[in-house]
Amino acid sequence: MLVGLVGKPNVGKSTFFRAATLTQVPVGNYPFVTIKPNHGTAYVKTRCVSEFFGVKSNPRTGYYVNGWRFVGIDLMDVAGLVPGAHEGLGMGNAFLDDLRQANVLIHVIDCAGATNEKGEPIENHTYDPANDIKFLETELDMWYLGIIDKGWEKFAKIIAQTHTDIIKALGKQLSGLGVTENMLLDVLGKKLKLADKPAKDWTQDDKMHLATELRMLTKPMVIAANRVDMPRAKENFDRIVAQFPQYNIIGCSADAEVALREAAKKELIDYVPGDKTFTLKKDLNPAQKQALEFIKKNVLDIFGSTGVQQVLDNAVFDKLKYIPIYPGSIGKLGDSQGRILPDCFLLKQGSTALDFAFKLHSDFGNKFIRAIDVKRKVTVGKDHVLQASDVIEIVADK
Repeated sequence: MLVGLVGKPNVGKSTFFRAATLTQVPVGNYPFVTIKPNHGTAYVKTRCVSEFFGVKSNPRTGYYVNGWRFVGIDLMDVAGLVPGAHEGLGMGNAFLDDLRQANVLIHVIDCAGATNEKGEPIENHTYDPANDIKFLETELDMWYLGIIDKGWEKFAKIIAQTHTDIIKALGKQLSGLGVTENMLLDVLGKKLKLADKPAKDWTQDDKMHLATELRMLTKPMVIAANRVDMPRAKENFDRIVAQFPQYNIIGCSADAEVALREAAKKELIDYVPGDKTFTLKKDLNPAQKQALEFIKKNVLDIFGSTGVQQVLDNAVFDKLKYIPIYPGSIGKLGDSQGRILPDCFLLKQGSTALDFAFKLHSDFGNKFIRAIDVKRKVTVGKDHVLQASDVIEIVADK
């Protein structure tokens, strides 16, 4: 699973990336600070199944705190996109290509309206952040259209001459974008009614509608309305939430999250990412107290969190529909080194016991005999559909 972080330059993408990963990346108040994509490990947050068993888990990867399990995901920060990116403006073609493998997108916008369409800093509340939502939709749609359009006449002619199934042919052509034949069956057959229309007769509007539908399916998006703590940003936030009901728009302050995580790392405060408050652990100097009080008053008290953790969780659990699954066995939740519930895996909703076996190791899948639902203490078969926070033991042939 790959989560892509996108948006125009200078809206706080790199700060969001740092907040989510605590990875040091270049941050600056000018366009194109990021050129090559940065990869880091961020974490989604879920209630740990250890509570069910009355124990505390000791993760091998990720971490556990106060009953919460944090599971690692791959987060990629792509260089800023500007209007005309699909035409190559601002190195747009290279940056769009970086997004091919992303399963879900987090679109960071400057909710304070202090960055113009080129990614240049301007006075607060002088630019409408709704324009950024529209612009990115357009750029992604035009990018998809360009891939569909490439060699279309030759493509259509071959299909007509060989009587090739348009679903199979397009599925092969667009597989690099994560498009599947099932998606095409739904979009072309049910939504657009294009499955039986000869490819040579498709209009540009037909292809544009296809591009939009496939973009929404293969690159679902969460909007991170960043800098929501800036003056009058709340006005913009409320307006764009009403204007774009089709999106999950989450107010956030990446700067505030960085400050809280750094303070927690230095053991100045107790803070769990995603929480609505923090607790002081040490006496702080006046500047530190003032900064934390600002975050509490202008971010946490208004929005209930900094929003960064909520954006990550929404992207993985709500948009991609992943669920946490733990390996274990009845009477033994620890590994050979004494770690309790050391592993947690993220699988798609609808995954089966056999899918989980293959996730653990190909040999477990190939030699699968049965599985055991450890929480219910019952044996299940390979087609058993897993539920969130299941603990599963795989029994395989030796």
